[in-house]
Amino acid sequence: MKIESVSKAEHQKLLEIWEASVRATHDFLSEDDLQQLKPLILGQYFDAVHLTCAKTSTGEIAGFCGVHEGNIEMLFIAPDRRGQGIGALLAAHAISAQSATKVDVNEQNPQALGFYQRIGFVVTGRSPTDGQGKPYPLLHMALQKVQQV
Repeated sequence: MKIESVSKAEHQKLLEIWEASVRATHDFLSEDDLQQLKPLILGQYFDAVHLTCAKTSTGEIAGFCGVHEGNIEMLFIAPDRRGQGIGALLAAHAISAQSATKVDVNEQNPQALGFYQRIGFVVTGRSPTDGQGKPYPLLHMALQKVQQV
């Protein structure tokens, strides 16, 4: 896997990965919620973050990550590529190359919570609604500082 910046021409492919990933992991979202988010993702959210993607040796995008001001705003992996270390690779790049130290996770997405905990994030707070004011609580997480011995 190779980590690369994303071009605007690749945004449609990212949206496809986002939708497939959300359908596989965010069963708490209604179809209405999903359809309302799609144009926002494509028209606003992708442009608001620095996007990187993981590409296979054949150039296929397997997953992507968006970071803004030290916060991992989005990290999505194609469902058929989950469990292959791609999320950890993208997160490690976000931490080392983009100084990411924070992430918000939907409380109803225990897979994402577990993933971030495994790579060193801890829950620091909770909001009862998501960024759009919908009743999907967010867990605020921060990268735990490793203590020097």
